[in-house]
Amino acid sequence: MSLSDLPNLISILRITLVGPVVWALATQQFMLALLLFAVAGVSDGLDGFLAKHFHWESRLGSILDPIADKLLLLASFATLTWLGLLPLWLLWLVVARDLIIISGGLAYHYYLGEFDLSPLWSSKINTTLQIALVLLVMIQQQWFQGLDKLVTIGIWLVVASVINSGTEYVVVWGTRAWKQIKGKS
Repeated sequence: MSLSDLPNLISILRITLVGPVVWALATQQFMLALLLFAVAGVSDGLDGFLAKHFHWESRLGSILDPIADKLLLLASFATLTWLGLLPLWLLWLVVARDLIIISGGLAYHYYLGEFDLSPLWSSKINTTLQIALVLLVMIQQQWFQGLDKLVTIGIWLVVASVINSGTEYVVVWGTRAWKQIKGKS
């Protein structure tokens, strides 16, 4: 093990925070959930900074980092949905987008070969909006009960970004696959 493995270790630690975040949310300890979510957010920034700044990027890191992000977000969305704080249809929409992207990526890899796992900008925006919505719901529950309109706006911003980024992935990767298939003919 070397220092260059540090970003991957931080991503693994972020994955281990999923359980405590879910527990804190499920037991409605929103202050603790906010704190743990903040630790996860800082660790996400730290592992990315270390990987890029010191050129410690790796294939494993390009897989672990988005898995850590997705697990934390999906688990948070699922728990907030279970608590009745987010609508079930929103959870299904978020899950459907991720399943479409994962299925497309696996199909591309299986049929056409390895591909770059770099996220599209629309995906980064989508992740940011999802994080903001989770934080907003936790803040609403902890301190400001009157944020219903703001939460509703957050929900619809997430809906728009899920549809936009999901569509962009299908178009971008579908076009790349089509060009690669046509090139083999």
